[in-house]
Amino acid sequence: MTRRYEPDVDSIVSGIMAGNRQTLSRAITLVESQRPEHQKKAHEILDRCLAKKSHAIRIGITGSPGAGKSTFIEALGEEIIRHSLTLAVLAIDPSSQQSRGSILGDKARMERLAGHKEAFIRPTASSGYLGGTSPKTHEAMVLCEAAGYDVILVETVGVGQSEVMVDTMVDFILLLMLPGSGDELQGIKRGIMEIADAIAITKTDGDQSGIAAIAQAEFEAALRMLPAKRPFWQPQVFLTSAITGKGVADVWQNISDYFAQMREKNLLQEQRSQQLKRLLSTVLEEMLKKEFFAYPEVVKTREIVEQQVLSGELSPFSGASLLMEAFTRRR
Repeated sequence: MTRRYEPDVDSIVSGIMAGNRQTLSRAITLVESQRPEHQKKAHEILDRCLAKKSHAIRIGITGSPGAGKSTFIEALGEEIIRHSLTLAVLAIDPSSQQSRGSILGDKARMERLAGHKEAFIRPTASSGYLGGTSPKTHEAMVLCEAAGYDVILVETVGVGQSEVMVDTMVDFILLLMLPGSGDELQGIKRGIMEIADAIAITKTDGDQSGIAAIAQAEFEAALRMLPAKRPFWQPQVFLTSAITGKGVADVWQNISDYFAQMREKNLLQEQRSQQLKRLLSTVLEEMLKKEFFAYPEVVKTREIVEQQVLSGELSPFSGASLLMEAFTRRR
């Protein structure tokens, strides 16, 4: 039986730096793998890729299901390409609770945008990860930046309030809302509104224009009542249609203006430092969690503790304390 060829770290890094899409896809798969030998290799690749300084901009696009995120991203992506820029789209799909695989993974998405050589689209299952992203979204962004993409778009799952996690990874958050959703403002918690750097009301063509104008005014009023995310930036609300192209160029101009001000005020590098700090914490938490559940004393004690919790002999809090004690009883 012929052994499958596994490229070494040097080959993968060289391929990524050369902008080879196949190598980039393979590297993201490696980063997402749970196998220890793959993770060791992935960390070496990420170390090398982080050393390459990138001026890419990171944009998170979120919104409730049905807001047409993929369709809007396709229109926005084509607008970005018209400005002679390249982009990578990390599309996070909801995943099955049983298999952790992507529910929408087989769905054809953004076919028009995928036809452009300047665009790279990577669907990824959320694997049940909270925050609207996947466990390795930040690492995938690092790889895409090393591959030379100018703009990284992250399309979140669109599950509501947990979307705030994406704000720790990107530089700009675009919130997509539907016409008529302005009357639901009371049901929208502040978290998702506070992280928005702009709001685009989608599907405002045809009969929706009147409703959309009312929603626009209501969202503008709501934004003025929220504390400023950036002292120099007041989020705007745009009426858009991915079908007609209405408002898409205006949204991209707004994003460009935001980044121009971020660079002028030397805030972009500061934001990158905060993102790296957050990534360090996330990776460390993941490593500690794996070590905890793999530790022999925890493995031996866990089933007993779980049974005692289920039978009511122990509370979950006392059970967790016992497992922590088992973990800390190390030589």
